[in-house]
Order: sequence, then structure tokens, then C-alpha cells
Amino acid sequence: MTTAEGLIADYRRNTWIIREQNKGLTHVQALTQAPYNINCMNWVIGHILVSRDDVLVMLGAKPRFASHADLYRREAAPITEDGPGVVTLENLIDLVGKSQHAIADALSTAGETLAARNAEGETLAERIRFQLWHDTYHTGQTDLLRQISGMDDAIIS
Repeated sequence: MTTAEGLIADYRRNTWIIREQNKGLTHVQALTQAPYNINCMNWVIGHILVSRDDVLVMLGAKPRFASHADLYRREAAPITEDGPGVVTLENLIDLVGKSQHAIADALSTAGETLAARNAEGETLAERIRFQLWHDTYHTGQTDLLRQISGMDDAIIS
């Protein structure tokens, strides 16, 4: 069974990984585009934040990243350079921490609403668990993106 405590712990772990994978990277390095069809570190982190906003909305909380979301939505054009609307790496990492705390706060007060089912029969907890899977998928990409950005190390081995 998916619990608020389990979800909070998993989001906390992903937040830690994102922070660790971005230590020492510059904003310019985070804009490095891979030679194949994935986006840069900057986009991936922004995309995670868009998804975390979706979780906050599901929980009845205020989204934190909405004003920046357009560049970071699914199927948005690749971010290949700094420009209007591109959020700095430092601000993205700060927002990841804030989103984790906002999700933890919202989950810790969700109570029985996590068991509420939608028209398709899914519980709120199950929908959030899918969003967490998506968060974890992209968090995993940060390992490769760190290397593409010019680092030659292993943060998590």
C-alpha cells in the first residue's frame, strides 16, 4: 500500500540525488545538449518541477513552478542555450528543494484523501505513485546528463 510517508521519503531521496548530481555544475554546463534525442540537464530538472506541480495540484496545494512551465513541458523544444524563460541551474535546484518540502507538507495532511478514487477507479495515492515513477525516471537521467555536461566522476555508484 502506498503511504504518505513512503511517498515523502521517495521524493526526498530523488531531491537528494538531483542536488548531488548537480554539485559543481554551472548553468552553462547544464545547458549542454546530448548528441542523441534527450534534453539537457536544465530541461530535465525543469520538467521534474512541472510534474511536481501536477502532484501539488492533485493534493490541493499551490503549484510552485507554474510561471516557468511552458519551456519545460513534455514535447517542448529542446533548450540549447540561455534565453528568455530559461531558469538558472541554481534556481532550479532551489525550486527542487522547495517542491519536495511542499509535497511533503501536502502529503502529511492528505489523510484519507489518498484513498479517494477517481472516475477510472484509481486512488489519489496511485496517481501520485505514477508521478513519482516519472520523477524517478528523470532523476535517473541526471547521472548521464552530468557526464555529458563535462564532469568525469561517479556521484552514485
